[in-house]
Amino acid sequence: MQKQFKTQPECGTVSDKTLEKINRFTKKKLSADEVYVFSAVLCDNEIDRDGERFSVAALYALAPLFEGKTAILNHSMDAADQSARTFETQVVVDSTRKTACGEDYTYLLARSYLPRIAKNETLIAEIDAGIKKEVSVGCAVAKRICSVCGADERQSPCGHRRGKVYDGKTCHYILDEPTDAYEWSFVAVPAQKNAGVTKAFRDADALCKAIREKQSDALTLSRAELTALADKLDALEKSAADGAMYRDTLRARAVKGFARTLPALDNTLAEALVSTLSAAQLKSLTTALDETAGKSFPAVPMLANGERASTAQPNTAFKF
Repeated sequence: MQKQFKTQPECGTVSDKTLEKINRFTKKKLSADEVYVFSAVLCDNEIDRDGERFSVAALYALAPLFEGKTAILNHSMDAADQSARTFETQVVVDSTRKTACGEDYTYLLARSYLPRIAKNETLIAEIDAGIKKEVSVGCAVAKRICSVCGADERQSPCGHRRGKVYDGKTCHYILDEPTDAYEWSFVAVPAQKNAGVTKAFRDADALCKAIREKQSDALTLSRAELTALADKLDALEKSAADGAMYRDTLRARAVKGFARTLPALDNTLAEALVSTLSAAQLKSLTTALDETAGKSFPAVPMLANGERASTAQPNTAFKF
């Protein structure tokens, strides 16, 4: 999952305290003239265009997870595209501003640094000029809670859909219990109301769900996500093949059931009747047909009458 916000250059001289925090992540101590410092809002608790928002508790949990994480370009997995590193995070509460849910606007602010080297001169100039200002964070959360009923869509999915109105309330998902923070990236096109959002999906189930619900017009996937999606499709194909075999077996049983209970029914017509039924419907139909056939044509052992007779008069069942 990726969420996008904006960067802001920090003016003035880099303080000794800031340098001390930066140098925790460096191999050699950098001086104030060797670093460029800027800040970025990584996450907030406002509902975005994907119909999701972070809980305030999630923002506080993400703060330590993003410390030390690298900034890259367009979520590229190439190490050459690493550009900055976050050295400090802070959750900020703006009590003068309310979210759509009536909460105080709360966001996660990150301070990051770039080394002042030739490679970064263009990027620094673009940040200062306001060209590079949207960023997208990649993280994972354990829960997506429905705002209508409180169900976790991963554990017990409900029938509510984000963006739909239920009893006057618009459904959205609350992102909670972060499990990891991967990176953050400079991006070109934001999609969130404040600064934009673009999605990355760290597991195949979430990606399939997004595709099914048409959450985005275009998706950019990492190699790991493509591999997870391919594995998911392979598993679905195997399950579909097993399901097709099971359905064919039920369909054949249903046709035989019609032949037993309605012998006058044409076999072709029976096959046409069951051809469009789902596996669940076929299972119910075969059960009903078997029960009906069992009542109409009960299976009686050949010697049943003889066995009953033998209890009263031994061997009389064999007398003429």
